[in-house]
Amino acid sequence: MNIYVSNLSFNVQDEDLKEFFTPFGEVSSAKVINDKFTGKSRGFGFVEMPDDESARKAIAELDNASVENRNIKVMEAKPREDNNSRGGGFQKNKW
Repeated sequence: MNIYVSNLSFNVQDEDLKEFFTPFGEVSSAKVINDKFTGKSRGFGFVEMPDDESARKAIAELDNASVENRNIKVMEAKPREDNNSRGGGFQKNKW
C-alpha cells in the first residue's frame, strides 16, 4: 500500500520517515519529497508497505501523531491522475 504523509518537519529525511513506519511492518520505500530547485523538503512524503494490514495499522496509529512538535497527517495515497493539460493558456470569457 502506498501511504501519503504530510505536515512533516522540514528536518525529516527519508531514513527518518522509514523509521516511523518500521515498528508496524516491512517498509519497501520511504521518500520525503524535495523541491527540485532548492533541494529542501516540501513537508510531505510517501511510504510503501507491501502488507496492507500492517499499512492500515500504521495509518491508524500514526495519523495525527506528534513528530518534532508537528501533528503529521497519514492516509492511503490516492492514485496519481494523468493530466495532459499544462494550463496557463488564455481562456475567453464565457459571458
